[in-house]
Amino acid sequence: ENGVFRKGNVRISDLTGRKMLPIGNSNFITVVENSVFIDKSMLVADVLDSGAVATLFCRPRRFGKSLNLSMLQSFLEIPSPNDPSAMDTTPLFQNLAVWDAEGGRYQEYFQAYPVVRISFNDAKQLAWDEASAAIRGNISVEYERHAYLAQSDRISDTERAYVATIMEGRLSTDMGRSLLNLCRLLFKHHGRRAVVLIDEYDAPVMAGYTYGYYQEVVAFLKGWLTGALKDNNALAFAVLTGVQRITKESIFSDLNNLKVSTALNVVSDERYGFTDDEVDALAEYLDVPDDAGKARKWYDGYRFGGVDVYNPWSVLNFFDSGCVADVYWGNTSSNSVLGEMVRCADDRTWERLYTLMKPEGTVSESLDLGVVFPDAGIRSGALWSMLYLAGYLTTEDTELPNNTRRERPLRIPNAEIRELFRAEIVDRFSEVSGNGGRLVELHRALTEGEADVATEEFKGVLYESASCFDLTRENSYHMLVLGLLFGMCGYEDPISNREAGKGRFDVRVQPIDPDRRPVIVLELKYARPDTPKAENLDELARAALAQARDRVYGVGAHSGRAGTLFWGVAVSGKNVACVCEEA
Repeated sequence: ENGVFRKGNVRISDLTGRKMLPIGNSNFITVVENSVFIDKSMLVADVLDSGAVATLFCRPRRFGKSLNLSMLQSFLEIPSPNDPSAMDTTPLFQNLAVWDAEGGRYQEYFQAYPVVRISFNDAKQLAWDEASAAIRGNISVEYERHAYLAQSDRISDTERAYVATIMEGRLSTDMGRSLLNLCRLLFKHHGRRAVVLIDEYDAPVMAGYTYGYYQEVVAFLKGWLTGALKDNNALAFAVLTGVQRITKESIFSDLNNLKVSTALNVVSDERYGFTDDEVDALAEYLDVPDDAGKARKWYDGYRFGGVDVYNPWSVLNFFDSGCVADVYWGNTSSNSVLGEMVRCADDRTWERLYTLMKPEGTVSESLDLGVVFPDAGIRSGALWSMLYLAGYLTTEDTELPNNTRRERPLRIPNAEIRELFRAEIVDRFSEVSGNGGRLVELHRALTEGEADVATEEFKGVLYESASCFDLTRENSYHMLVLGLLFGMCGYEDPISNREAGKGRFDVRVQPIDPDRRPVIVLELKYARPDTPKAENLDELARAALAQARDRVYGVGAHSGRAGTLFWGVAVSGKNVACVCEEA
């Protein structure tokens, strides 16, 4: 009806009726004009009703932050005569939820404000002078969008000259006050306080942390934002988006009027990401209702506030690709936070990482969502908070969102993110083994029961990994061996320390097809160097094999015609012995 498909409380706008999906498009006007749009317009009502002078929405990348900010701009902004894309957006909103909500009372705010909209998505350069130039360029472009100010008779000659100077790209020493000044000039011209929208405010901060200009970019943003968002009589309200909430002695330390909405908060929890009802409605509208379950397994699993949500980027790509499940979100940019975790993991971190990889595996950690970037390398637990903010982990425990000491059960959200974790683990252990060929040969030897080959390949790994692992106790070897068995062709992820038979096995690997490949059960024994056991690793390996066999550690595994291979592995320093027996 009128270009809108409705199912329950869900509205899907498709003015063309062509069922085109907006892959990679975050411009609200062109999305609604040309493609399918799942109605998130009640975010406008959330912002207007909040009473907050400034609101920061922190969500993972590709969860609709830019599109929502563009939607806010399209609803709130008095069309600028110098913006070629400016238009009366009434036809785009009149069938969305916000238009008729509460008897249409939000229509009084429609196109009622001058708006400043700046995105820092492209300010990710390798050096501060280049990033600073990109920021200045974005500011100049926004002044050009309001070029009518240079001819306004409501501001002074000096102010008109100032506008012209910035539009010409000659902004330098006064860059820190440029946002505040633009708000004041718009207020003087329109007689209406300005709305400020800042997209991806933290993009240059992340680049600064990576490339060595963190202090410079934080110092700039702190002054630039504080000047405009605190005690600014020309400001109606502001909305910022980002992945990280950078606080403390940092960007927002002086902004005591900032309202922060993270994935732990209930307010606006359903405005980012797709709900289960929305995905079901989208699948029905696209005539693929039977594929909603596959989308649920791969892309659902996040908890934002009190709502379960899907990754919207992945869902749209899934439906756009003929409902083929794949890793879509992970390929959109660097997975540097996850990669950093895997590269720098110690024994305890590896244990917790392997726990997460178990079905329904969780680890308990406190979350400080005001984490400052350098903390990830120096403060215990900071990395878990960054993984949560970045969307690699989620939690059902969203109570007391500002309590930084509350331990919460963290888990991997869904099959897509699990694939990203698995890929990072496999990449890391390919690196640890010295070359991918050694790891492939080790896997082959383990599946074919070739003890001599497995011994040589394990020995090669130990020589390569000495600088990567502190191999001074059994648990260190256990973490190493477990990691080496991820990514085995034809096998599921390895599992460890599970009860089976008459005890707990060290490692077991289940084949996908047990008629073609054997179950692998591996028992590990460690001997401290310069002890009698270290002198006879073959005997220790046979003892490990006997333990695995006699305590029937293969019980509970799904074995088929290929049977089960029991392995005994003994290690000491860089020496190793392997024995194998088929059952």
